Amino acid sequence: MVQLIIGDKGKGKTKQLLDKVNEAIQTASGNIVYLDKSTKHMYELNNKIRLIDVSGFPLKNSDEFIGFVCGILSQDHDLEEMYLDSFIKIAQLGDEDVTDTILQLDAIGEKFGVKFVISVTLNENTINDALKDKVIISV
Repeated sequence: MVQLIIGDKGKGKTKQLLDKVNEAIQTASGNIVYLDKSTKHMYELNNKIRLIDVSGFPLKNSDEFIGFVCGILSQDHDLEEMYLDSFIKIAQLGDEDVTDTILQLDAIGEKFGVKFVISVTLNENTINDALKDKVIISV
């Protein structure tokens, strides 16, 4: 399952994502992972949330990113939720369309019972129709 927080750059998507993850840890029975492009938000996260700075890994494209996510899932069978900030950057998408990568994460989430909450720099006018039902917050 994938949920999206969308909006233009600088509109507060990260704040929304941080609020959601810190709220989720209060009721989570499993583990929660937060993927980001740096450790900048380390002190804003509850200490029970595992922060992974993706920039420290040599990912070259979105396929490698999907493999990276699968590696995290394979080593933690108690993983319940993953929060992904700065999605286009950490997934190495550049100017590519995010749709296929998000749909891959959705399929992975369904198969392994993991919820993905993703912040993406997109606005409601440019998001693919296949993703519109996954939007939970638009800022």
